[in-house]
Amino acid sequence: MPQIIVTADNLTDGREPPVMFRERVNVRDFESDHFAAQLVERLGWAVGDADAVVEEQFDQQPAFDAAPGSGEFSARRA
Repeated sequence: MPQIIVTADNLTDGREPPVMFRERVNVRDFESDHFAAQLVERLGWAVGDADAVVEEQFDQQPAFDAAPGSGEFSARRA
């Protein structure tokens, strides 16, 4: 049976990205407007949760990377 899966982007610390949403669906599910509307709502929540995970990851990283002894800095995020 087909599945819809929402994950956060790959994490920079090497861990597997968390699965925020997983739902099995079939063609008949989409015959119901109510089901489709509810699915879109659940997808929206999952995408928001995944985005929050990514934002949290960036907030925990230093704002600048410096190569030791190079005197050069590059911004990671504005």
